[in-house]
Formats: sequence, structure tokens, C-alpha cells
Amino acid sequence: MPTTLTPPPDQTATAVETCADLLHRLGDIPPERVRIVPAPGTATVQNVIDIQAREKRLFELVDGVLVEKGMSYRESTLAVFLIECLGPFVRKGNLGILTGESGMMRLFGGLVRIPDVAFASWARVPGGRMPTDPVPQLVPDLAVEILSPSNSPAEMERKRREYFQAGVRLVWIVNADTRTVAVYTSPENPVVLSQSETLDGGAVLPGFSLSLTEYFAELDRQAK
Repeated sequence: MPTTLTPPPDQTATAVETCADLLHRLGDIPPERVRIVPAPGTATVQNVIDIQAREKRLFELVDGVLVEKGMSYRESTLAVFLIECLGPFVRKGNLGILTGESGMMRLFGGLVRIPDVAFASWARVPGGRMPTDPVPQLVPDLAVEILSPSNSPAEMERKRREYFQAGVRLVWIVNADTRTVAVYTSPENPVVLSQSETLDGGAVLPGFSLSLTEYFAELDRQAK
């Protein structure tokens, strides 16, 4: 059965009187990532869809505010490689659906997040079929965020909290600079794996494993 989506505790309890207040509430993100048209607090899921179709830019929707997804080239290669590793495992067992860094999903209410990689088991997909909605109401089992230069610690803390409030079971935070993966089964207290260790799918993808030496070696590839 699909996951029942319920809203999190009120995120807007703290008054927002200035632009600084707004950026702080969103996670101390750079101002250039916040779109002010439509006005903050009035944006909708349809705005997310329209801008993506018109401008080919990806925006998350947070508290009625359009926040551009932080992206960079190196981190994108890690997202692609992770999907290449997960894909055969997921398809072999027909376990569910994998999405990449443009896979928009509505977690609850008007909150739209775009994990860099996500896995949703068939039990969580409405009707057990590929969604046709460009921003489906869907909570994945696994959400992966690969840190980009514009991602702040406060932004990632908020994302983790929202993921688990929505019902995500496992979150991986990949840091290309330190070559580590922080594994969360709750919003806090991760297990941090170094590149000499092995990442596994835990209870979400039992049997899956990936050598982080092999994974982060993708950053060192060069022409011969």
C-alpha cells in the first residue's frame, strides 16, 4: 500500500520579517537560489512544473518558496554512477523505481524535494505503476543527497528531518570532498563511512553493497 502522507510539525512558527529571516528558515542557503517571483510564500507545485518546462531549471518548493536545487558537475557524476550501481540490483528483483537528480516528488502538503538519487519500493508507488504526474505524491524508501558547494549544514539538517517525518527509511549523504557517506536511519547520529569501507542497503535494499573505494574512484578517472 502507498505510504500515507501527513504534514510535519509547523515549520512557519517563527515569524519571517526580513529576507535574512527567510534564508535562515530555509537553511541558511545562498540568496541566489531563492526565487522571488512568485512572491515567497505564494509559490505552488504548478510553479515548479511550469519553470522546469519553460526554463529547464529545477526548483524545490519549501514553505511556498521556490528554492533552486543546488547542483554541480562533479557531484552529478557521482549521482549517475550510484544509479548505475543500484540499477541492476533493483531491476533484477523488480523491487521498485529509481529516480535521479531531476526526480521531483511531493512528500507532504506543498513540500517538493528532489533527491539526487531515490529508491521507492512498489509498495510505496500508488497503484504499483510508474507515476505519470510530473511531481507525484510519493515518499521514497531511500533518499540520497550528494553535497554541492551551495548546500549548507542547516539546509541538509532540515532536509533530513523532513525526509524522516515523511516516512523515508534511509538517507545517504555523500560528501565528495571528504570521500565519505553518512548513513542515516533517523535524522541524527549517522554512521559515517570512509572510502575504504563498504556501503550496504540495510533493511531497505538487503543484499546490496558497494565498495566506496570503487565509488569514489570515479572522481579520479582520466584519459589514458
